[in-house]
Amino acid sequence: MRACILTLAIVFGAAWVAAAADMDETYTSLKKAVDEKNVEQVKALSATLFELTKPAIAAPAPASADDKKAWSEAVEHAKEVQGFGEYALSALAFQGPPATTVDLLSTLEKANPKSKYLDDTYGLYLVALAQTGQSAKVAPVAEKALANFPENPDLLMALANSALEKKQINNALTYGKRLVAALNKRAKPEGMNEADWQKKKDADLGRGYWIVGVISGDRNLYADADRNLRAALPLIKGNEAEMAPALYYLGVANYQLGKMTLSKARVLEGAKFSEQAAAIPGALQQQSYHNALVMKDEANKMR
Repeated sequence: MRACILTLAIVFGAAWVAAAADMDETYTSLKKAVDEKNVEQVKALSATLFELTKPAIAAPAPASADDKKAWSEAVEHAKEVQGFGEYALSALAFQGPPATTVDLLSTLEKANPKSKYLDDTYGLYLVALAQTGQSAKVAPVAEKALANFPENPDLLMALANSALEKKQINNALTYGKRLVAALNKRAKPEGMNEADWQKKKDADLGRGYWIVGVISGDRNLYADADRNLRAALPLIKGNEAEMAPALYYLGVANYQLGKMTLSKARVLEGAKFSEQAAAIPGALQQQSYHNALVMKDEANKMR
């Protein structure tokens, strides 16, 4: 590597000489800082490294075929070194308190908003923002980041919840659908064990299906409500705040679908879901109880 850098220094001049002289030394120092978990040094050395790699990465290809091989190797090396700087910031972000997490990941975001290391750390970043009293920044950060990571579940979850809280129902429905689609094809993040990933995936999928299902039920989109809320039920078990609306809208959806298709079994299934909703204390309890009686009466009139 040293030989090709020296060749390029001759070809491209002083900028190369200065960058090549310091890049590997800074890289070595950064690796040591990561091992020592020295946050301030990691932050400072990463910033230095990003600047030192810029001339190599931005250098145009030389005209000479003999020089192109050295140029290609040097550019690749600079990209690898830059990637380690990004990794260093994300690695220590996982190990520090929330304020440190925010500091390091916001630094990485500014250095390279498309860094692959952000894709698996945005969930941590958004939680840390809330933990440090910066909840108001969560949605804006997520919305901006979504342009670079349109299928990131943590970003989509934050935006779906924010839209629902603000009663921006169209946005909540859109983000909820995107969340479900993204999770269903998302691979396990590197470094996360299978059990933890499955637990997180199930919890997030449950929330996504619930958001889509409840909004669909409220809009009388009965087939969509039934499909999504059935998928949500096993994933939200034990969460009565979500279970009551899910069962309520499942009851209504199956009752209406049963009437449309003249299916007595479906109407009775609506009554069953309504009875289950009525067993959960809360705002929907009385209406669910009433709905169950009406549905049973309707079923008795059917063949």
